[in-house]
Amino acid sequence: MAEKIEDLTVTYMDDEIETVKELDKVVLSKGSWTTILFRYQEWDRAKNQYGADKYTIRRYQKRDGEYRQQSKFNISSRAQAQAIIDALQRWLVDE
Repeated sequence: MAEKIEDLTVTYMDDEIETVKELDKVVLSKGSWTTILFRYQEWDRAKNQYGADKYTIRRYQKRDGEYRQQSKFNISSRAQAQAIIDALQRWLVDE
């Protein structure tokens, strides 16, 4: 577990292979409950290369000095990511 927000990551190593490679992250909220949007790629063993960019939103709660993941939402495709962007932009313009 991580003690600082900067140390939270989706990077994952398996047999010395970085099977999940974090490309970027944006901290959406800080505090005892922290929300982070990650951009990442997964290693495709069959093709011996990384796949297309993926996105996930993770919520962490800080307890006893450590952040623990409480929930996650994986954005399943580029089209879904664009649909989320479009909806938020429409809602924000309407305010």
